Amino acid sequence: MTMSGSLDRLAARYGIIAEYTDLMGRQRVASEETKRGLLAAMGVPCADEAEIEASLTEVTERHWRRRVPPVVVCDAGAVITVPVAIPHRLSDEIVEWRVDEETGGVHEGRMLLSDAAVAGSDDVDGEAHVRRLVVLPLALPLGYHRMSFRFSDQNQAAVGSLIVTPARCCGPEDVLGDGRAWGVGAQLYGLKSARNWGMGDFTDLAGLVRTTAGHGASFVGLNPLHALFPADPNHFGPYGPSSRVYLNTLYVDVEAVSEFASCAEARRLTEDPDFRTRLEQARDAELVDYPAVAALKRPVLEALYRHFRDTERPGGAERQAAFEAFRAAMAPNLDHQAVFDALHEHFFTNDPMQWSWQTWPAPFRDCMSPEVAAFAASHHDRVTFFAYLQWIADEQLEAAAAAARDGGMAIGLYRDMAVAVHPGGSMAWGSPGVLLRGASIGAPPDDFNLLGQNWGLTGPSPEGLREAAYEPFIAAVRANMRHAGAIRIDHVMVLKRLFWIPDGAPATEGAYIGYPLHDMLRILALESQRNRCLVVGEDLGTLPEGLRPALEQANVLSYRVLFFERDGDGGFLPAAAYPERALAVVSTHDLPTLEGYWRDRDIDWRAELGYWPTPDALAEAHAARDRDRHALVAALRRDGRLDLPEPDGDLAVRGGLADGLMEAVHGFLAESPARLFQVQIEDIVGEVEQANLPGTVAEHPNWRRRIEQPVEALADQPRFGRLSRLLNAVRAEGGG
Repeated sequence: MTMSGSLDRLAARYGIIAEYTDLMGRQRVASEETKRGLLAAMGVPCADEAEIEASLTEVTERHWRRRVPPVVVCDAGAVITVPVAIPHRLSDEIVEWRVDEETGGVHEGRMLLSDAAVAGSDDVDGEAHVRRLVVLPLALPLGYHRMSFRFSDQNQAAVGSLIVTPARCCGPEDVLGDGRAWGVGAQLYGLKSARNWGMGDFTDLAGLVRTTAGHGASFVGLNPLHALFPADPNHFGPYGPSSRVYLNTLYVDVEAVSEFASCAEARRLTEDPDFRTRLEQARDAELVDYPAVAALKRPVLEALYRHFRDTERPGGAERQAAFEAFRAAMAPNLDHQAVFDALHEHFFTNDPMQWSWQTWPAPFRDCMSPEVAAFAASHHDRVTFFAYLQWIADEQLEAAAAAARDGGMAIGLYRDMAVAVHPGGSMAWGSPGVLLRGASIGAPPDDFNLLGQNWGLTGPSPEGLREAAYEPFIAAVRANMRHAGAIRIDHVMVLKRLFWIPDGAPATEGAYIGYPLHDMLRILALESQRNRCLVVGEDLGTLPEGLRPALEQANVLSYRVLFFERDGDGGFLPAAAYPERALAVVSTHDLPTLEGYWRDRDIDWRAELGYWPTPDALAEAHAARDRDRHALVAALRRDGRLDLPEPDGDLAVRGGLADGLMEAVHGFLAESPARLFQVQIEDIVGEVEQANLPGTVAEHPNWRRRIEQPVEALADQPRFGRLSRLLNAVRAEGGG
């Protein structure tokens, strides 16, 4: 076999897809350099032909030497079949098996291996091996169970995870009956109020929930709330988290922490004149100043933590017990996160060049090293402080979810789960065998980004996920469904494939890696059913064949954006063309607001940043947007949503939205069969600027924009009153 052939075979064994069709219909083939780079990022030696052959042998023999796979995912009600790899000489022997149910039940049995069907054979070290399909005569409940098999030639049992799952996620019919719901989407940090400390917090969220519930909304959608980097508030992008399992503690409302009322030190700090001055400056700032907010909150939170440790104070022992119960329920991942946050603070504070764990002293790059354990012991109090921050954040998010229930919201909080994590964060540090190191995920070239995109994030390899019995994926899904009635899976294609780019290569030289869609969808369904949580999949961009049907069969709702839903001639699809199992939105955080769309604000931004190579290109962008506005107005007329007297040309002209046009656009989309419809808070209050301008970093104030109107004023906002009455009427028609 040639070197190229061996490399192709090795790449295929690790899920690298040799070629794909891009959004423009062109066939793209992964180069040898790309395959080598991705294999190296998975820790697979492949520098020369000898290493490639050795790696092929290693992966083949590893799968034969392991008697049972690390995980088997099976559908509820199906025959439970476990592939067992054994030396052929054991085929006439009896294997003893045992299954420990998640809830404590135990099942045991014995069977003759020769009675099991053969599913393959190979020679390993000159000895014939065979894979047999062992059928377990069980009807297991849904859940995460443990299987073990004892063979005569081994002292220890071969063990693995056995996950029994439903076929479908919790669906709208389970929550809404035959109704259609609407909700409000918001960037939590951008909420303004008279009482917050310069950025939206969990108390603002509870206020928004109460107001929107009072207007008939069934949910509030949020940006990712994932844990970031407490020691560095300059790293605030919600889609580049340290961990998807824990929370961004900067969202904590300090004054709502239970310890605040009785903490004299906290009152002294917050009553200081200099503190009050800085607080007012943060509240009045046009954009969120994350370092200023962190500088206000951190010393007060530390004072509250010191007060919390005083078990002699009234209620102190009870609070300690509640914290320890939370810590035990979240172990061991919470301790891992807290140790990382303490280490990150320690190294970054002493040397800004040691921001990433890859730059820490070598012993601390290994999360299991004796040096890390010694640090955790010697800095026990600081580690506990970071765990305490997670606890109070969870308490306050739970309070917002309770406000949704009390307000009668059928769904409540709708959380967003980012596609991946920052390579310098806690997940990458603590999962060396799961997450790729030396490659980043992104997107291939398309009409919007001709050079492709590199998001600078990292995620798991399919091999690493299976070896970990999908635990990182399970933990992320479960955590994001906590206190939520729905979640959005960002870039849902991750369930089937991800576009990876080796470090140092341009995004045009990336390739797709395939993922176990069946297993991941079924695990998603299990957690969805357990948490009674709807699932929305962001299925925008280059979709692999068959993904949307698979998602629909699993009850994962599609994500449909008005601006993208076009017919073959560039016109907007009629509302009736939208699928029922979907969440429909006019725009997203990555797109202009409706007001900004009408003003070409996003085009102007890119012009200011030199995005358009020539004046003609800029002129064509404006002309294309003008055509889009005319097409949208025509669609509104066609569907009977527009009864404004102005001619279509006047309504579509670049500038501010005509009175009634905002309601017409939202009424048009709300009329669709989509079971869920979300309106952005920016469109409710008429904001021009969008939250994020893709392709920019410091050039645009991404993730810093604040809503002009405070949360307290939203309830009496006439524009919201008109819109909510319209949505309640339209969504009630024909289903609820």
